[in-house]
Amino acid sequence: MYAQNEKLIPVYIEDEMKNSYITYAMSVIVGRALPDARDGLKPVHRRILYAMMDLGLEHNKAY
Repeated sequence: MYAQNEKLIPVYIEDEMKNSYITYAMSVIVGRALPDARDGLKPVHRRILYAMMDLGLEHNKAY
């Protein structure tokens, strides 16, 4: 866990949770929740469409 000579810094749990949550929430908003301005797609939708294209699942073919 920690070495005997390691210095421990006390931290208030409320402050740490606030800072950590805000950092996580912002990364989720930027990385997953907001659509891209270039095409209007969220990353998950872009991955789905790319996988469908890779599998040859196109709108003009029978499934």
